[in-house]
Amino acid sequence: MTAADDRRGSTRAAGIVGMAILSSRLLGLIREMVFAGLFGAGRNLDAFLMAFRLPNLLRDLFAEGALSTAFITTFSKKIAVEGDESAWRLANKVATLTAVFMSMVTLLGIVFAPQLVDLLTWWSWSPDKTALTILLTRIMWPFMLLVSLAALVMGMLNAKHVFGPPAMASSYFNLGSIIAGVAIGWWLDPHFGARSLVGLAIGTLVGGAWQLAGQFPSLWRVGYKYHTDFQWRDEGVRAVLTLMGPAVIAASAVQVNVLINSGFAASLGNGPVSWLNIAFRLMQLPLGIFGVAIGTVTLPLVSKSAAVGNVDEFRAILARGIRLAFLLTIPSAIGLAMFASPIISVIYQHGRFNEQMTRETAGALEFYAVGLVSYAVLKVLTPAFYAIGKRNTPMIISFFAIGANLFLNWLFTFRLGWGHRGLAFSTSLVATINFLLLYALMRRHVRRLETRQLLVGLGKMCLAGTVLALVSWAANYWWLGAWAHLRFLPKLCELLVAIAVGAAAFFGCAYLLRVSEMQDIADVFRRRFW
Repeated sequence: MTAADDRRGSTRAAGIVGMAILSSRLLGLIREMVFAGLFGAGRNLDAFLMAFRLPNLLRDLFAEGALSTAFITTFSKKIAVEGDESAWRLANKVATLTAVFMSMVTLLGIVFAPQLVDLLTWWSWSPDKTALTILLTRIMWPFMLLVSLAALVMGMLNAKHVFGPPAMASSYFNLGSIIAGVAIGWWLDPHFGARSLVGLAIGTLVGGAWQLAGQFPSLWRVGYKYHTDFQWRDEGVRAVLTLMGPAVIAASAVQVNVLINSGFAASLGNGPVSWLNIAFRLMQLPLGIFGVAIGTVTLPLVSKSAAVGNVDEFRAILARGIRLAFLLTIPSAIGLAMFASPIISVIYQHGRFNEQMTRETAGALEFYAVGLVSYAVLKVLTPAFYAIGKRNTPMIISFFAIGANLFLNWLFTFRLGWGHRGLAFSTSLVATINFLLLYALMRRHVRRLETRQLLVGLGKMCLAGTVLALVSWAANYWWLGAWAHLRFLPKLCELLVAIAVGAAAFFGCAYLLRVSEMQDIADVFRRRFW
C-alpha cells in the first residue's frame, strides 16, 4: 500500500466517523434546543445542567478521556504483538474492573450529592434551587456507569478498525434522552415546571443505556464474548491503569477548567451557567465532527506504529492528523464567530428562550470559537504522548493549564468586568497555550514533526480563512443584519445559504492553493462518486 493510499484511507475513515458524529451532534443540538425552548435559559435549566455537570465531567475523564485513551493504546498493542485472543482476555478483565469501580463511584456520588452541589455552585444558590439540583444529581449519577462501559466497547471496536457504529452510539443517547425525557417530563408536569426536570433526568439514564446496548451487535460481529474476570493482577491491566493515572490528570485540564468556569458562572446569578453551556455545546459540534473524528482514527494507527518502533510512520500519521484538524476547524471557528447570533437565534430562540438570552449566549460563543482549533488539535496530539510512553508530559502541562485558567478567569471576569464572556475567552486561551506547549514537546520527543510543511499549509489555510471572513462579514452586513423579525424557515434558509457560500469560498481557495489534505479529500470524493 502506498503512502498516498494510506493517506486516503485514514481520511476516508475520519470521514465515516465524522458523518456518524455529525448525526450525533445534530441530535444533541435538537436535544439542547428542545430543553431550552421548554425551560428557557434561567433557574430551572441552570439546575439541570449543573446536576448533569459532575457525572458528565467524570464521564469525560474516566470514560471518553483516560479510560478510552489508555485502553485503546494497550489493546491495540496487544493485537499487534500478541494477537486477538490475548486482547480479548484483557478486555474481559478491564470491563469487569470498570463495572465494579464505576458502581462504587456511583454510590458515593449519590450519597455525597449535597456536598458536591454546594462545591460546584460555590454555595451561591438559593436553598430551593440547590435542593432541586441535588435531586437531579442523584437521579443522573448512574449515567456515568453506563457511559463508561459504552466507551470501553467503543475502544474495542475502534482498535478493530470499526469506527462508524460506535460513533453512532451517541445518537442513541440523544434520541433516548429526548424521547424518554420529554415524555416522562410531560407526564409529571404538562406545563414543564421544575417537577418535569425529573423526567429529563430519567431520560438521561435511558439514553445512556441505549448508547451502551446499541454497540453490542457490532461487538459480537468482531468476535468478542464477555466473561466475568476478576483476575486483575495482569500485565495488561497494569499497563491500562498506569496510563490512566496521568491521563486522568492530563485529560482533566479542559473539563476541570469548564468546572471552574461553572463556579464562576454560578456566582454571576441566574442564566450564565446556561449561556456558557449552550455556547460550549455549539462549539463542540465542529469539534466532535472533525477533532474527535480525526483523533479517533489517528490513535489506533499511532499506537501500532509506536508498538513496532516505526518512528517515521508515527511522525507522518500524527503530522497528517494535525494538518487535517487545522483544515477542517479553521473555517468552523471563523464561521462560529462571525455567525454566532444568527446561529443561536435559529437554533434556540423559541418558546421561553428570548432575544436577550440569544445575545448573551452569542457573546460566549464568539469567545469560545477562538480556541476551537486548539481544542481539535489537542484531541489528536494528547493521546499520541501515551502511545510513545511519555504519559507524564500532558499531566504536567495540565497542572499549568488549570492554574492559568484560574488566573485568567479572575482577570477577565472580575478585574476587567467581562462577565461570562471572560470565562469563555479564558478557556480558549488556556486551550491554545496547552496546544503550543504540547506541540513543542512532541516535536522534541520525535526530533521533527514536519513543522515546515505544517507552517506552509497553515499559511495557505489562513489565506483561505481571510476570504471566508470577508464573505461572512458581507453576509452579516448586507443580508443577515436585517433578518431579526423573519420567521424561522426564512431565517434558517438564509443562514444555510450564507454558511454554504462561506464554506465553498474557503475550501475552493484551499484547493486552488494546493493544500495537500484538501487534495486528499477531493480524491476521496472523486473515487466515491465518479
